Amino acid sequence: MIFNSEMETLSREQMGKLQLARLQETVKRVYEKVPFHKEAFDHAGIKPEDIQSLEDIEKLPFMKKTDLRENYPFGLFAATQHEIVRIHGSSGTKGKPTVVGYTKKDIENWSEIVARAICCAGGLPGDIFHNAYGYGLFTGGLGLHYGIEYLGAVAVPISGGNTPRQITLIEDFQPRGIAGTPSYILNISEEMERMGLDPRKTSLQYGIFGAEPWSEEMRVQLEESLNIKAVDIYGLSEVMGPGVSIECHEVQDGLHIAEDHFYPEIIDPKTGEVLPYGQEGELVFTSLTKEAFPVIRYRTGDIASLNPEKCKCGRTTMRMSRIKGRVDDMLIIRGVNVFPTEIESVLLGFKELAPHYQVVIERDGALDRFEVHCEVKQDFLAQVGELESSSEVAKLVKAISHEMKNALGVSVILRVGKPNMIGRSEGKAIRIVDKRNNVLI
Repeated sequence: MIFNSEMETLSREQMGKLQLARLQETVKRVYEKVPFHKEAFDHAGIKPEDIQSLEDIEKLPFMKKTDLRENYPFGLFAATQHEIVRIHGSSGTKGKPTVVGYTKKDIENWSEIVARAICCAGGLPGDIFHNAYGYGLFTGGLGLHYGIEYLGAVAVPISGGNTPRQITLIEDFQPRGIAGTPSYILNISEEMERMGLDPRKTSLQYGIFGAEPWSEEMRVQLEESLNIKAVDIYGLSEVMGPGVSIECHEVQDGLHIAEDHFYPEIIDPKTGEVLPYGQEGELVFTSLTKEAFPVIRYRTGDIASLNPEKCKCGRTTMRMSRIKGRVDDMLIIRGVNVFPTEIESVLLGFKELAPHYQVVIERDGALDRFEVHCEVKQDFLAQVGELESSSEVAKLVKAISHEMKNALGVSVILRVGKPNMIGRSEGKAIRIVDKRNNVLI
């Protein structure tokens, strides 16, 4: 590995000592500088000096996204305005945006964390890196950008959108790496094919994809369509941004957490009880080095599990599973819990289908009607002609429905349409259309 950190190979004991020291500093900082945290600690009967072991973190109260909105815009900052050098935030589509701040030291740490992540994904100093994450208040674009430069690679800050221009720059600049949402990078691949170009023959060798849950089947689509190694990156603005964890290109078996900066837990989303390693639950993070916007036991809403075992790549850092979905994205279909990624896994197992789908929920009398909308590939349509009258399409629908029932434990209404029936996104794909409440997720 060209760019590595001793932090990635510390023993569990060494990492624990470092985490405890940094946790104690962080707890002291928020207690002294953030009234919200002081009030929450006092209400729980906790003082900073009560944190004498990592296990004591369970005494601390949780944070959640509503706390950010209720303290909008700067009520949770632990640094003065003169110390803040950057502000990021969410889109605010569900009300006021969540706002986070960074000191100069925070930006330096974040850049180093992302540089480590890019190296973990197979990146090298000197790479040309095509960054198709959105720039602006969203942390993805600038987060990757500073890490690319810290690594000593060449950043192409293309951002999202304008797909023909994306393709032109990939053809002309010959990047080795690419980053973006997996759904949008697949859009780029499809557009290349429509233009008569072979996406497998570009200079790209690895891709870093995140900002939306995606399945192993989606990974296969990305790797086969672009002839690259596709790795999953995780992050969220409240905790830092991209780079909180990432898969290694050598093994691609769980995302390595930057444990020297973030302490992870998995809890039961209903009771808040900390769950053992390997058990699935809600992912919780405590920041250990952030100055401007520390978070204490922040409930991410993401569903995952933790694995402390040393990876075959040699890194000893804790790994988290890929995100299965979000607590609030879970669909309950006739009493059965279903995540969109589980639907995606079934659909992408059929070579006749394009990797685009939506779950549409409507009220049907006193009940909810769940439909899964998907589309066939252009070459399959050319073989069968009209979808409505094709016996091959009827067989396909029957096979998909059967597999869906086996995988999910419940039947859904399946709608198979022509290519490009599903709207394309230049950022996060819209997977759930809830017409009961006019909500897009």
